[in-house]
Amino acid sequence: MGMLAGAGAEITSSAEDADVIVVNTCSFIESAQQESVNAILEMAQHKQSGRARKLVVAGCLVERFRSEIQRDIPEVDAVLGTGELEHILAAAGLTAPRSAPNGPFTILSSRSEGLARERAGRFSREEWQGAVADLPNYLYDENTPRVLATPHYTAYIKIAEGCDHPCTFCIIPQLRGKFRSRRFESVIAEAERLARQGVQEITLIGQDTTCYGEDFGLKDGLAALLERLGQLEGLRWVRFLYAYPNKITGRLLDTIAAQPRVCSYMDVPLQHASPAVLKRMKRGAGADIFLGSIEKMRRTIPSLTLRTSFIVGFPGETEQDFEQLCDFVRAAEFDWLGVFGYSDQEGAQSAEMAEGDKVAPREIERRRQKLMRIQQAISRRKKKALIGREFDLLVEGPSEQTPLLWEGRTEMHAPEIDGKVLVNDFGERERLIPGEFVRCKITEAHDYDLVAQIV
Repeated sequence: MGMLAGAGAEITSSAEDADVIVVNTCSFIESAQQESVNAILEMAQHKQSGRARKLVVAGCLVERFRSEIQRDIPEVDAVLGTGELEHILAAAGLTAPRSAPNGPFTILSSRSEGLARERAGRFSREEWQGAVADLPNYLYDENTPRVLATPHYTAYIKIAEGCDHPCTFCIIPQLRGKFRSRRFESVIAEAERLARQGVQEITLIGQDTTCYGEDFGLKDGLAALLERLGQLEGLRWVRFLYAYPNKITGRLLDTIAAQPRVCSYMDVPLQHASPAVLKRMKRGAGADIFLGSIEKMRRTIPSLTLRTSFIVGFPGETEQDFEQLCDFVRAAEFDWLGVFGYSDQEGAQSAEMAEGDKVAPREIERRRQKLMRIQQAISRRKKKALIGREFDLLVEGPSEQTPLLWEGRTEMHAPEIDGKVLVNDFGERERLIPGEFVRCKITEAHDYDLVAQIV
């Protein structure tokens, strides 16, 4: 978006008004692939019946199904993989193509059929792993133009790209390449610029933020980064997402506890609690080790908000494995929790596991729903315990449910992924302003959302 805007394009969120439509895709799990395909097909209609002249498909789906997109959807004019972002201007027709005909994008003309069909077994794991070495090592920096696509008061900063972990269910290394960190000063420079523009909340992201700096010999790089960001004037909240469990160091925990601007919030995707399942996932550890780690986190950071995610129905997961996971969730009492039903991903080692180890889709969904019911009861109890307490609230705007309510987030709520705080009483205030911080008191609690009054 930054490069397009810098070349004179006007960015619009309305597909009906666009001359060029760019669909950025995900290919991490089956449902994300299907959602991406549906979005492409929906946007293709604007070329047939609207004003759109070009349709560009970008992102992870291109890394997996480049030739299929080119062959099956003739409305698509150009495709850009995860390492080809610098070619967006040529793809949009704002500059002349800077490549040979077989370069980073292709003009398509073919008949449309069957992109979303199953392709299990099309590529071997060896072919996928060989492709990783061919991925461009694209990594944006502080000089890369950017347009703030989030509300003016909050922004994401990607601090690293790619992943070196061998998780058997995951194809991130094939889609994003090997792990590589941005330069320390590059991240700081971008954060400083965003703060000057009025951004008050920064969320650091990457496929694995806790490995930040390891590739250029920086020990405890994430902790050092948080310490520096915590000193920037203008920022109110700094948080990070996607912490690999065995990379959480004592210094990292101490830094979160000591820095007032660093949110007491950790997102640690554990994936499972059964040692047998975790071993098959090539992740290691188990419920007892995790509980010890969680106890240390909460001891060091008493006000910690803890989020995690799990996969149920992984090949070979027995009923005993699943019950061990349920017991672990009851014991750990997470503040936020997401559950994914396992699905085979072409190129992932787990997809090649014995067919007899696969869990039936209906059983996977049963387990997913049961685990979410357990968490729902935990969440309801933990949210009720907050009634009567006061928090700083970041005001976001009128509620999508009704204009009579406004919404906001506390330090306990990461953007987009957690519950909300609904404001039904402005107190002595006549109005609220999106992006401002106010003090609120929790008056009601639901399973995931809270209700508050301004004090």
